[in-house]
Amino acid sequence: MRALTLDPRTADSLQVTEVPEPAPRPGELLVEGLAVGVCGTDKEIARAEYGWAPPGRDRLVLGHESLGRVTTAPPGSGFAAGDLVVGIVRRPDPVPCGACAHGEFDNCRNGDYTERGIKELDGYASERWCVEADYAVVLDPGLSRVGVLVEPTSVVAKAWEQVRRVGERAWYEPRRALVTGAGPIGLLAAMIGVQQGLDVHVLDRVEDGPKPLLARQLGATYHHGDVDEVASGLRPDVVIEATGVGSVVLSAVRNTAAFGVVCLTGISSGGHTVDVDVATTNRAMVLENDVVVGSVNANPRHYRQAADALAKADPAWLEGLISRRVPLERFAEAFTARPDDVKVVITL
Repeated sequence: MRALTLDPRTADSLQVTEVPEPAPRPGELLVEGLAVGVCGTDKEIARAEYGWAPPGRDRLVLGHESLGRVTTAPPGSGFAAGDLVVGIVRRPDPVPCGACAHGEFDNCRNGDYTERGIKELDGYASERWCVEADYAVVLDPGLSRVGVLVEPTSVVAKAWEQVRRVGERAWYEPRRALVTGAGPIGLLAAMIGVQQGLDVHVLDRVEDGPKPLLARQLGATYHHGDVDEVASGLRPDVVIEATGVGSVVLSAVRNTAAFGVVCLTGISSGGHTVDVDVATTNRAMVLENDVVVGSVNANPRHYRQAADALAKADPAWLEGLISRRVPLERFAEAFTARPDDVKVVITL
């Protein structure tokens, strides 16, 4: 069968190759692959900046944003042939650390976890794949066109969960949220914020095109002005930061309302220096009980939250988030950015 594979040690080694047919082990589903999403992590792996092949192998099957349909399922697994499913990315470390032992492997303490399509486990960019029943999530049948968005949605579902957990350390009734960055993560974060009944604002650099339109279609307010000006005018109770840009992060931290929670989901590229008045920022955070928290990855609970959030969303809006669908044989097009790209998907 065909799969999209690469040598993570060698840049530009991506190609469609023939790989053995998967054979499900006890407790595993056999799944027909339908689509995989392409994100920044995939592009980093393709540039040999990140990623590890399975032990004893040179090549890794790419793809961690999955969507498939069950072909066979073991009795008593809770799955049946025909179910629409996604596979979870991360697996706990084998020791395990305390977090992994308690099912919170998205917060692994020792870094010995593995990840499908990223770290030592083949991904989902193949015509067929297997997944343990415990690491699969069944989707509403109506998500057959957009279920590939579950993995990125799980990331922001976790971010919102973290915000709630931090806020609920005391009386908490947030009203206004600012999402910085209108890529897939930012827009999906805005979607969940709107579903929670918050007054959601989205900030990005672009002035027109699909991103402003998608934000407004949600019922959110879109901004493209100076981040300090926008944030100081809004004084949001919650910021979901999805750019990783240092100056944007600092503006978000400085300009929340009292008891504000900033959740960082974007990863900075490094190499840029920003002057910071640490004393003033410290004073404001202490006196206002503000919190800044980082959040990455997701566990099965967040995948289920993501599946529920997508099932509630407008299907037409979700379709609009996927700007391009590229067949497997033309995979290279998915790794070439276009000005109007939001989310690019490879169909299998």
